[in-house]
Amino acid sequence: MVNPTGETTSAKMELANRVFFRLYQCANMLHKTGSRAVEAEGLTTQQWAVLGALSREKAEGGLSIGDLAKYLMVSRQNLSGLIGRMERDGHVAIAPDGRDRRSRLVTMTDSGRHVWHVLARPKILAYYEEILGDFSINDVTHTLHYLLRILENMQRVDVDWTSGGHSEAGALSSPDN
Repeated sequence: MVNPTGETTSAKMELANRVFFRLYQCANMLHKTGSRAVEAEGLTTQQWAVLGALSREKAEGGLSIGDLAKYLMVSRQNLSGLIGRMERDGHVAIAPDGRDRRSRLVTMTDSGRHVWHVLARPKILAYYEEILGDFSINDVTHTLHYLLRILENMQRVDVDWTSGGHSEAGALSSPDN
């Protein structure tokens, strides 16, 4: 006798592998094609994300490197080199936090604001339109909903993993389609 639950689990895991492999491919293509969209401004998608994070109203007075790393979900070490290059290019400035002199705040410079608002943002919006132009508002809403659910579950797994309550995870493999 065939176990329908086993077949369902197997089919779900095959689909899961395809989902995560496609996410991996999307991340790579975002970096490749997104960086091309803003390369004339000397930006990469990582720098685009930093400027976008710093352009939010909540970040008006700057963000600590730790808070920026947490928001972008990257390590402080990875962010440190990126911020250093952006500071060298004049997009951001790093200064001691007036409330806590041990902490340093990252802020967007006037030049960075010009690059972000005047040069990069219109190209980013055109990029979004090119990529999502054939998506309906409902399509975009549903995609965002499911990506947020995946992200929340990944954050839960990350907390479990870092607190020692992890289990072995399967390797990402290339799907047949």
